[in-house]
Amino acid sequence: MTDPVAFPQNRTCPYRPAPGYRPLAERRPLSRITLYDGREAWAVTGYALTRRLLADPRISSDHSDPAWPVANAAAAAAQKFGEDQKKVIGRLTALVGVDDPEHRARREVAEAGFRAGLIDAVRPKLQEVVDRQLADMVAHGAPADLVSAFASPAALGSLYAALGIPREDQEYFKQKTQQLFGPAAAGAYDELVAYVAKQAGQHPADGLLGAYLAAVADRGTPADAAPAEVLQLLLIMLVSGHHTTSSSIAIGASALLQHPEQLAELRADPSLLPAAVDELSRLVAVTDGVQRVAVADIEVGGTTIAKGDGVFFVLSLINRDEEHYRQPDALDWHRPDPGDHLSYGSGPHRCLGLDLARTIMEIAFGTLLERLPGLRLAEAAAEIPVQPGESFQGLVELPVTW
Repeated sequence: MTDPVAFPQNRTCPYRPAPGYRPLAERRPLSRITLYDGREAWAVTGYALTRRLLADPRISSDHSDPAWPVANAAAAAAQKFGEDQKKVIGRLTALVGVDDPEHRARREVAEAGFRAGLIDAVRPKLQEVVDRQLADMVAHGAPADLVSAFASPAALGSLYAALGIPREDQEYFKQKTQQLFGPAAAGAYDELVAYVAKQAGQHPADGLLGAYLAAVADRGTPADAAPAEVLQLLLIMLVSGHHTTSSSIAIGASALLQHPEQLAELRADPSLLPAAVDELSRLVAVTDGVQRVAVADIEVGGTTIAKGDGVFFVLSLINRDEEHYRQPDALDWHRPDPGDHLSYGSGPHRCLGLDLARTIMEIAFGTLLERLPGLRLAEAAAEIPVQPGESFQGLVELPVTW
């Protein structure tokens, strides 16, 4: 057995795997890693094995399992929160942090928010948000930080629009959501439950809020319990979707601006945008360390993942598996199936909001390319800081001009 590789590690290029992961790529599809506290776990880096394991009920998403792997000190600190904060965090992982049959029952309600036609119905609102945010960035002048001036607020505003939170309430909702991770967690949660109840009682709600209210009513949820159940789903979509979508926009823009030929092709033919969004999602892989725990022994090619072992799916390497992708390091949206990447997961926990995220990214990139034909990096790419290597990748800033 070769020496374990430290995990996670920092990227030096925002859209490429950490250089220290090279041994993991060479040892595909399964390798040993060492976490921040010395605990060893498994890194899955092969495409086919990832699809197999994420569909295997012996690979658990149960965050309450005592053997659940913790990737870094920040995540470990969260385990020491007060009881009120733990309860709130438990509610925020009520969909992603449980296994079937509990997961299946909750997911069926969550899927109601993504019925056919809903994303098309909110698309004009998403475009309004992106237009407004880009206008604000341009009005403040170049150079600008594309992360703070566009990607982050455009992603957040788009999610609020899709959720059905009226614009005049969004700042309040944002403040209360931020308080969920502090000492005022319990009070903030109760206020948000009351807000959902008020919205439900005043008028038919738009977006996901309205869809979820209808879904829990159809399921027979008591009226006094419905607002809390709906709020959990809204918060899961908001908390899990904001950072991943904003980082995908920012890092994706960074990649595009460093590939002038592909950028010119995309500007000349906007019909390529859907495929480009999927290819950028594959290349960027912002959710780079999806974690699970084995609840029974699993044999993988003569190696045993033992019960209680932590398992991390390293998507930056999985999405570049040479056995699945031709020229995996290239930015190429002409691949036979650009949407077959695993950036949104696989199996029963595949991201519910993937079509919404794709739509937000498509609108964001399309609007940037159309309105700012001279968009370019304002600093050398090597000088742009990348956030430290956590499970979610991101840029500290992305200086641009036009």
